[in-house]
Amino acid sequence: MITVIGAGLAGATVAQQLAWLGEDDIDVFDERPHVGGNAHTYRDEHTDVMVHAYGPHIFHTNDQKIWNYVRQFATFYPYVQRTKATAGGKVYSWPVNLHTINQVWDTNLSPSEASATLRAVTDGIDWEPQNFRDQVIKTIGPVLYKKFFEGYTKKQWGRDPFELPASIAKRIPIRLNYDDNAYEHKYQGIPTDGYTRMVENMLDHPRIKVHLGKKMTHMGTLLSEGHIFNSAAIDEWYDYAFGPLAYRTLDLETILDLTTTDYQGCAVMNHCDLSTPYTRSTEHRHFAPWEKCHKGTVVTREWSRDWRKGDIRYYPVPLATPNGTLERYQEIARRDTGITFIGRLGTYQYLDMDQTISASIQAARQYLRRGA
Repeated sequence: MITVIGAGLAGATVAQQLAWLGEDDIDVFDERPHVGGNAHTYRDEHTDVMVHAYGPHIFHTNDQKIWNYVRQFATFYPYVQRTKATAGGKVYSWPVNLHTINQVWDTNLSPSEASATLRAVTDGIDWEPQNFRDQVIKTIGPVLYKKFFEGYTKKQWGRDPFELPASIAKRIPIRLNYDDNAYEHKYQGIPTDGYTRMVENMLDHPRIKVHLGKKMTHMGTLLSEGHIFNSAAIDEWYDYAFGPLAYRTLDLETILDLTTTDYQGCAVMNHCDLSTPYTRSTEHRHFAPWEKCHKGTVVTREWSRDWRKGDIRYYPVPLATPNGTLERYQEIARRDTGITFIGRLGTYQYLDMDQTISASIQAARQYLRRGA
């Protein structure tokens, strides 16, 4: 018997793999009334817009096997995310690219001239970055850091950028051309019928039973009955024995506007200034440019704050100086042979969707190899 806790991408992938490879009696539990986890999508009844309920999700990967895998369960339309950033009352191209640099300095630089400018503004910075702030300043200098990263990072993570690891900044692309594609991946798209339908298709198997609206806890699950794959928070599972881990949650404000079909002109607008309390605004209709007949538009604003009990966890908080709490939970988990932790919350990692699916496939197959 297999128990899967969480019907998001991690749990659905594990369940699908085990079912297709012959495992019987797979029960998937989720405390929410829907599958899909934080990738859940739904049709707004007023506008017919497909809404990304917990924030924008764009599927992107360089792994052809993962790209082929998800397309077994959904038709993906090509989609390129072109985010914009508002700072100091002006809108800029994002991520930082040649257009952004020319906008900030009101110039008409070529790629080589822009490269020389960045070298000039970082001249003399020869120390090894130990945190997010240092990494960004060493890469693009203090002007771009203060305009686009300092305020946004403080709002997003609730911490000074020097408290965050340099590895976060290394994920941010900096380009000396006019490429404003948010991701540097070969395969990019969005499922035409939404992520929830895709996950429903993944779980549509006679060996899988899905139980929604039911929360599974350590005390309520008998490990002796079989193996558990848990995509819920590892610290909560062990009753916060070493204290809670740090997470960020989002407060979402949804704006329904029936007077227009284009509220902000793009799918995602980052708001970089500390004076603007929310971090970004999402206009969902732009995620489906192939759909032309909406009756209005839906916009979601995001406020990021520290997680409290009862909130939805969105992001594990990476720290430049870890306090050892995660390692103590991981040590318990290593000794707990009846359970495998998966997904962002189970492994306490900031994983993209393709990484989540890839790791979950590996977890399922590793379990089957152990039992062979």
